[in-house]
Amino acid sequence: MTLAPLLQAGPAIQVHAFAAIAAFVLGGIQIAGPKGTLPHRLIGTAWAVLMFGVAVSAFFIHQLRVWGPWSPIHILAAWTLVTLPIALWRAHKHDVPHHRRAMLSLYLGALLIAGLFTFLPGRIMHAVVFGH
Repeated sequence: MTLAPLLQAGPAIQVHAFAAIAAFVLGGIQIAGPKGTLPHRLIGTAWAVLMFGVAVSAFFIHQLRVWGPWSPIHILAAWTLVTLPIALWRAHKHDVPHHRRAMLSLYLGALLIAGLFTFLPGRIMHAVVFGH
């Protein structure tokens, strides 16, 4: 394992990757930890900021080009930018079932599933974990 491929990538990719890794870790803590507590709200705020960074930075990454400069990851980024404030609003309104569903969908879809695709051969995270 070496961080060299990631550290040699452009700044948008670095911001995107490090924010996604941090969000993945904090999200796991959120899922496992008690809900409705002050730590849950503080970690959740940090997680939301990280997810915003992951989504925004995705719009500056154009390695995969399916439709001009865009790819399915950009649809996922837009979905994240729509879903995230709705999920936060649901928490503010104490609508726990909808908040939980939205946050889990972001964690599973935007981090876990999308993250797995970054480990395909030829991708930067594949090179980070498995070498060239």
